[in-house]
Amino acid sequence: MPHSIAPTDACQWLTQSLLSPLPAPLTLNWLFDEGSLTRRLTWLSNDGFSVTPLFEGWQPLREDECAALGLAPASIGWVREVYLRGHGQPWVFARSVAARSALQGDGLHMDELGSRSLGELLFCDHAFTRQAIEVCHYPRQWLPTADQADGLWGRRSRFDRGPLSVLVAEIFLPSFWHALHDHPENC
Repeated sequence: MPHSIAPTDACQWLTQSLLSPLPAPLTLNWLFDEGSLTRRLTWLSNDGFSVTPLFEGWQPLREDECAALGLAPASIGWVREVYLRGHGQPWVFARSVAARSALQGDGLHMDELGSRSLGELLFCDHAFTRQAIEVCHYPRQWLPTADQADGLWGRRSRFDRGPLSVLVAEIFLPSFWHALHDHPENC
């Protein structure tokens, strides 16, 4: 089941130029990297990467998601929540949303992805244009119960292709940072 969101739980999404103070350089590198997170996680895990779907379905989008997609508040959209895993450990919680009106008839079948990475699909389709990456300390109430913690970094960006916009948020869980710091190249 998706997570209920009270408007008071909202975070302030900021671009790198507005972020102050800046996080550590390694954190900054992962938050604002414009390449495929799937590819980086696959590399970090030595090909031990997988995707575990948690929820997929139609529901009212959060207020911040509607604003980022230029939709009226409480618009219905497709929501996909997954874990991006390294060696079976949940490293990143990802939430992707798109408006119902934009998805219908577009040919992007978010409902058929299963355990495939949406990010990989977005990066392989060169018709998509990625907008600016924004970050925030993701509200604990927006996370799966098992991962609720304060101060976790999340990032999001919008991918546009014609009238279709997909908003992808990725929240870096503590197990990711442990794996990153334990990696010999610490990339």
